[in-house]
Amino acid sequence: MTSRKSVEGLDGDLDPELVGTGHVDREIDPTAPGPGEGDLERAIANQVRAYRQAAGVSVAEMATRVGVSKAMLSKIENAQTSCSLTTLSRLAAGLDVPVTALFRGVDAEREAVFIPAGHGARIIRRGSRHGHLYELLGPLRGPHQRMEAVVVTLTEASEVFPLFQHPGTELIYLLEGEMVYGHGEGSYPLGPGDALQFDGEGAHGPVALPTLPVRFLSVTAYGDQQP
Repeated sequence: MTSRKSVEGLDGDLDPELVGTGHVDREIDPTAPGPGEGDLERAIANQVRAYRQAAGVSVAEMATRVGVSKAMLSKIENAQTSCSLTTLSRLAAGLDVPVTALFRGVDAEREAVFIPAGHGARIIRRGSRHGHLYELLGPLRGPHQRMEAVVVTLTEASEVFPLFQHPGTELIYLLEGEMVYGHGEGSYPLGPGDALQFDGEGAHGPVALPTLPVRFLSVTAYGDQQP
């Protein structure tokens, strides 16, 4: 049987049921070198704290529910200890979440795209023509693309406006000018600050431009559908 002496230097608040089982919650040396050191512990700490607070449960109550000391749970929530599999299982059960939920945020670095003002990529759309500019904001691609944001600038009216249809839900927010926007059988007059949200599968597009230039933000959310 493993003795307290054999784990000298480890947490003094070890769960007595875990001593001698080989499942020991070891403290982390914050000065230890190495890339990514402590990333897993920090991810677990954030998830445990967030789920506990969302449930409205105190540290003391959760510690009792999980079967560890209050001091140990505090160390876990502050990324000061490395959990054993047994402790992780108990935490997940106490929080009523799958064990995998406690690892969210540690799998990979997430992409972010910063677009300075006026530097969005100009893209060609079905409605692209002289006086119609489409500027793409934040071009995330691949499995992480769940939305697309475009600033549209119209400086000239057209005799015939193109109609668009696409998967997802679209939101239009008018920034400048005046525009009548059609969706299906309806027409909606928009001025600065007005917004229109609609199903992208329905035929839609500008109907009239009473005041030029017109500039609006178009955000399309695809959800699990790919554009």
